[in-house]
Amino acid sequence: MRMQDKEPARLSRRVFLGAAGSTLLAVAIMPDGLVTGRAWAQMPKATKPETLASLVQMSRDCYPHARVADRFYAAAVRILDEAARAAPVELDLLEDGMAALDREAAARHRVPYAKIEREADRDALLKAIEPTPFFQKVRSNLIVGLYNQKELWPIFGYEGASFDKGGYLHRGFDDINWL
Repeated sequence: MRMQDKEPARLSRRVFLGAAGSTLLAVAIMPDGLVTGRAWAQMPKATKPETLASLVQMSRDCYPHARVADRFYAAAVRILDEAARAAPVELDLLEDGMAALDREAAARHRVPYAKIEREADRDALLKAIEPTPFFQKVRSNLIVGLYNQKELWPIFGYEGASFDKGGYLHRGFDDINWL
């Protein structure tokens, strides 16, 4: 055997950069990047993971957008989770509210709220709890928590603040094409 056959294969810089570029491209075009599926359900700081997952489903049902990934809803719900970490009364509101919603779902459909398959059935449950402080807390949090994420603005056709650009009047305020 020749000596060069025993040497370990050397990785050239060109091969390394090509492989790294391909990997980076694959990660970039994957839906939701590396955070896919329901991995975000493992990240609550105050609430139970199943409560956080149910709140994400509730958020999607309150403000449904087919083109918005669950991770954006989870980011909005994490604001509630952080508030619950700071104030036990907030934690009780979330945990007790979701427990009541799950009990009602189990009574009507024999499964917890997040496991109900039909959107219309979940909507009926939410309609029934709409006047409760729990529902109002979640709903009001979503208005800011979901729609204030700059990554989502292009999906909704929002270009951001326009005061520093002279306002919307002469910048195509009526050019929205997704309505």
